[in-house]
Amino acid sequence: MNLLPNPNIHPARTEDYKEVAPLIIQAMEDLACTFANTEDPQKAIPLFEHFFQQKANQYSFEHTLVYKEMGKILGSITFYDGALLPQYRKPFLEYIAKKHKVTGLTIEDETEPNEIYIDTLSVLPKHQGKGIGKQLLAAAISQAKKSSQKKIGLLVDIENPSAKKLYLNLGFEAVGKKQLGNSVYEHLQLIL
Repeated sequence: MNLLPNPNIHPARTEDYKEVAPLIIQAMEDLACTFANTEDPQKAIPLFEHFFQQKANQYSFEHTLVYKEMGKILGSITFYDGALLPQYRKPFLEYIAKKHKVTGLTIEDETEPNEIYIDTLSVLPKHQGKGIGKQLLAAAISQAKKSSQKKIGLLVDIENPSAKKLYLNLGFEAVGKKQLGNSVYEHLQLIL
């Protein structure tokens, strides 16, 4: 049973991995390739398919909502309690070190213990501009308001001013910068 206010938005299921993994990679851009030790985003797909199907990690189906129309996933949002990032990140970093030989990355904590953190938000390119991302964000904010946290946060690439503008127009405020891999991101938060 879907208890979300939008009938097109549902909790993700493990079997959604084929459709959601490419969305995660699209949201992460170069960082996904860094994690998979490749320059080809297509080669990063198996890594994120694997972790999406597992529990207790930052890319898990259990932290993801999907937007569906006519049985097809058009967008996804993955979010969780920021206090759990270290335990969610640990299996991922151990796996990429062993399987993909990725070590020595500069990865600051993306979030804080006192916020719900939006790890990825992504919409298929041909469906962007239709409000799907805003609907997914609204669903995540609605769920976050039911938690004990008082803030919801995310990172936005400093080289993506249009995304930053969208979030600022929705009430998010810049609170600092974070480095993940080779890129610098701006940390934005919304008081719930």
